[in-house]
Amino acid sequence: MTTPCVLVFAGLDPGGGAGLAADVLAVAAQGAHALPVATALTVQDNNRVHAVAPVDTALVLRQAEALIGVCDIRAVKIGIPGSGENARAIAGLLQRLRARDPDLPIVLDPILASSRGDALGTGDPLGSVHTLLALATIALPNEPEVCDIGEVPCRHLLITGGHGEGSFVVNRWYCDGELVQRWRWPRLPGQFHGSGCTLAAALAGRLALGEDMLGALGAAQAYCHAALAQSFAIAAGQRIPRRFLQPTL
Repeated sequence: MTTPCVLVFAGLDPGGGAGLAADVLAVAAQGAHALPVATALTVQDNNRVHAVAPVDTALVLRQAEALIGVCDIRAVKIGIPGSGENARAIAGLLQRLRARDPDLPIVLDPILASSRGDALGTGDPLGSVHTLLALATIALPNEPEVCDIGEVPCRHLLITGGHGEGSFVVNRWYCDGELVQRWRWPRLPGQFHGSGCTLAAALAGRLALGEDMLGALGAAQAYCHAALAQSFAIAAGQRIPRRFLQPTL
């Protein structure tokens, strides 16, 4: 028996709050194993992104191809591709994986910019997102992102409400364009770095373990909310979700 793996495409955040660092921990916390493929190197802290350098496309593919032939990949999670060229190359690789496993879950966190509006790659981020949306099983945009993206072609969509106001965060799950379910979570004080990464990676981990979409969505949201409730500070400003949860009394 091998541990189910999640192939992860994302950028490196040297502050450890988002991107690959967040994904590895969130996937592991579900009981799966992350295979982190670096798509971009960033200069950032827990509040701002100062610079982004996409990883060369050929190297992105080499990282992934070294894994897909030997590891038990049960799901894919995609964060920032780093560039349009990288997005197209990842899409081509996903088509190969889907030819081998038509039911492979692909989870897309369609990031257009940081929470502060900082760029997270080169070229046209919206075009990169659309390239990958066509292959995704589910996308998890927040409300501002879904307004920018427009029509979403993947079957499942979870629109997250963390950018809204009020006492509760309302997340809405759509399947084939129809609203299926809403979840209401108490809004927590403060701002968080890497909350979207945490949710998407946890969902990918749950799907890799074989859970159905409803169960995986519920479990991933509960985990993410707990991680935010137990968040910690590494500097002033945005807090870091605690991906390995501490026991509560």
